[in-house]
Amino acid sequence: MKKVGMIIVNYNDSETTIKLLNNVKDYELIDKIVIVDNKSTDKSAKILKKYKSDKVTILVNYENKGYASAINLGSKYLMQQLRNCYIIVSNADIVVKSEEDIKNLLKHFEIEDVAMVAPTINEWGVYKRCWKLCTTKETILCNIPLINRLYKHKFLEYPEGYFGTEYSVVDVIHGSFFIIDSAILKQVGFYDENTFLYYEENIMARKLQAIKKKSVVDNRIEVMHEHSVSINKSVNNVNKYRILKKSQEYYLKNYNGATKFQLRIIHILNKINEIGYKFR
Repeated sequence: MKKVGMIIVNYNDSETTIKLLNNVKDYELIDKIVIVDNKSTDKSAKILKKYKSDKVTILVNYENKGYASAINLGSKYLMQQLRNCYIIVSNADIVVKSEEDIKNLLKHFEIEDVAMVAPTINEWGVYKRCWKLCTTKETILCNIPLINRLYKHKFLEYPEGYFGTEYSVVDVIHGSFFIIDSAILKQVGFYDENTFLYYEENIMARKLQAIKKKSVVDNRIEVMHEHSVSINKSVNNVNKYRILKKSQEYYLKNYNGATKFQLRIIHILNKINEIGYKFR
């Protein structure tokens, strides 16, 4: 089997990152762990360097260009060290139950044309796996105030029965924890670094769709996600919303075939919805 590397992205949250590192560092199937510190403004980088070892490398991104940039930095390092490998990408606020779970996730790469594999994400009892790719028209409907909830369920969500088997082939997997084949990551030109945060998953899904590769979710294996611990410590809700919508507009323009008129509608709707966030 190919070697396995792991990337943990840290930003101002060394305590949570160290917790995950201690969770997985003794897993024998993981050959190399890279912690990418995304130019933390606290003492994270200094603290994390104490955990450097033959297996664990600390990389400091001296310009915080976002999550995609951190993944690319870690991926390129792992590919230099391990050559053709499987790359586990994880948020810092993830808890992995066992090494056996990782072994079982890796088995899905035996399926033809599989590029990415993810477990079921357990966010405090709420299960999150994936979502569908929407057309730009569908995205507009999902952004109209008051009625958007009606459309989000229809356009974004798979029916619950879709996850009744061992695994499901899906459009977009949850980006907090997944495994990707390094050869395919290189083939699609790595992650697009023009988004600071959010929509990395949709962009990668479109890239994989273009080369007819699959994403798979294992419906039996769970990891715990202490949702947005790192982000919530550093970014308020309004700023998170602005970052999300900036990434959305970039994705729609460059990967979803949106027209100028459609982009204008989305931009107006985003500004209207932002007002609601300011009063939450």
